Order: sequence, then C-alpha cells, then structure tokens
Amino acid sequence: MTEARIPRRGMLLAGSLVAGALMLGAGSADAQQRFTTIGTGGVTGVYYPTGGAICSLVNRGRSEHGIRCSAESTAGSIYNLNALAEGDLEFGVVQSDWQYHAYNGTDQFEDDGANEDLRAVFSLHPEPFTVVARPDADISGFEDVKGKRVNIGNPGSGQRGTVERLMEEYGWSTRDFALASELPSREQASALCDNRIDVILFTVGHPSGSIQEPIATCDARLVSVTGDVVDKLVEDTPYYFHATIPGGMYPNHDNDVETFGVGATFVTHADVPEEVVYEVTKAVFENLDTFRGLHPAFAVLDRETMVSEGLSAPLHDGARRYFIEAGLLEE
Repeated sequence: MTEARIPRRGMLLAGSLVAGALMLGAGSADAQQRFTTIGTGGVTGVYYPTGGAICSLVNRGRSEHGIRCSAESTAGSIYNLNALAEGDLEFGVVQSDWQYHAYNGTDQFEDDGANEDLRAVFSLHPEPFTVVARPDADISGFEDVKGKRVNIGNPGSGQRGTVERLMEEYGWSTRDFALASELPSREQASALCDNRIDVILFTVGHPSGSIQEPIATCDARLVSVTGDVVDKLVEDTPYYFHATIPGGMYPNHDNDVETFGVGATFVTHADVPEEVVYEVTKAVFENLDTFRGLHPAFAVLDRETMVSEGLSAPLHDGARRYFIEAGLLEE
C-alpha cells in the first residue's frame, strides 16, 4: 500500500498556519513557540557564522515572539535557493548573483524556471572573488590559473557557480585545468597546504578562516583578478562589482588585492508568515551594533545599504513592514 504524502511546500505552509494561530491565540511563550531554520554554507566560511549570528539575536527575544531559530550548514547558495523553493528551508544566506538568477530563472535556474515566490529580506557583507595560490605554483594573475590544479568548489555552492561564470567569460572549461577538484570549503585549505591542489577559487566575505588558514600554514598568497574580461563582466551584469581585499587583513599581505565580487544576501519565501520575517528582521536591525561585533566581515554594514543594494527579488512583506516602521522605506 502506497502512503499518501503531503507535498513539502504544503507541509511548510500548513505548519506556518498552525504556528501563526498559536502565536495569535496562545497565552504563553511555550505555546507560541515556532521553529525556523536558516540555510548557510560550509562551517569554515562566513555564511555559517552569519546564520548563527542572526539566530543568536532572534533567540534572545524568544520569550516575546516565540520564534526559535537555528542555522544549518549546507552546500551553499544554490542549494539554499533550491531548498527554499522546495519548502525545506524558511531562510537562506545566498550570493546576490544567484538570488538574481533564481528569481529570474536564468543561468543554472533556467531549466526550473523563475522562482517568483523568492523574497528578499536584507543584504549583508560584500564577498570578493578570492584566488589563493601556493607560493610555488607560479601564479601572479588569474590567467596563470589555466593549466593548474584548481579547487572550483562543491556542486550547489555559490563558489562553484561564480567560478563557472568567470570560466565562461574566459572561454575555459574544466579541461583547461590539470585538475578541477570539487572540495567543499572546509577541505580546500588543507588540500592546498598538502600540495594536492595549486589554487583555491572562492567567493567569500573577509576576513575568512578558510583564507587565513592556508596563508598562515603554508604561506599561500592572494592573487588579483583584474583586466578586460573582468571589467566587461562587471559592466554587463547588475550583481557584480569591483572589489578590494584590504591590505593588512592577512599576514604578509600589506597591499590591497583588487578583484570583483558579489554581496551576501538574506532571503526567504513568500509563504513564510509576515510576522516571522518581521521579527527576524527587527532582531537584526534593532541590534545592528551587536550584530556587527559578531564577525569582522559585518563591520562595514549599515542600515541603508542593507535595504537598498544587492536585492533582486521583491522584499518580503514582513521585512518591508519593519523597514517602513523604522523609516528606512517610504510606504
């Protein structure tokens, strides 16, 4: 006998409605409790502590709003966007380029079509495209990566997607590398220092432990990513921009490293209740000074930029409601 199953999206929506009724009708915080999950990335990147920082602020107010937040380590941006579409997550941290592609049904989301139910909440830290090379790999510019042993990132990660987009601009395929490894971010530093790969290609917020480790352990070097190909990529797309990794951020790197990048963004689904998104947004923005102190990559954040930049999908009604109340948006 085949068991009848409720579609996952229906389960999320039904659970949201039940939770919403509890939040409205119950008299105690225990009865009102609602669980929500944020999809992040690898534990050594910045997405995982980002989700943890957001949940930390949300959970501080649990006695008032009844929301219990948890951060889940995932494969990254593209995984998170697919999981949001399927109803397996309620929030996700994603690169701004993949937010754009998911909402518009382009690039890797072309076969699935546009996810018109994707909703933006706010933007986060900048994420420069980062090239980390072994000191003996003879790599002084991005063009020198061709023919080397390269980690391009695990499938489902924004890291992998951005590498493939840049390869397309250069007219390269994985056959142009001596090795194209698919290691997740937590494994790439040790692979570099163990001489199993020559170079890491990684889109990440800085400072990052996964960049700090190979620089400190095996004297790895950051490599600039500049030139006509990159200039054209930035000019032709709404989500890429020229970026700088400041000198002094890592040992033995006194000069700025020029590259391009995207922004990290925080997104959700239209089915997630307005009150939940409102409370999550409020928890971050009303404790922004505390949030900035939870990771060095957050130091550059300001309220106006978090509302206005890098958001391709429409704002969720819950986020919009808070921003209007806070004077960050007009009605």
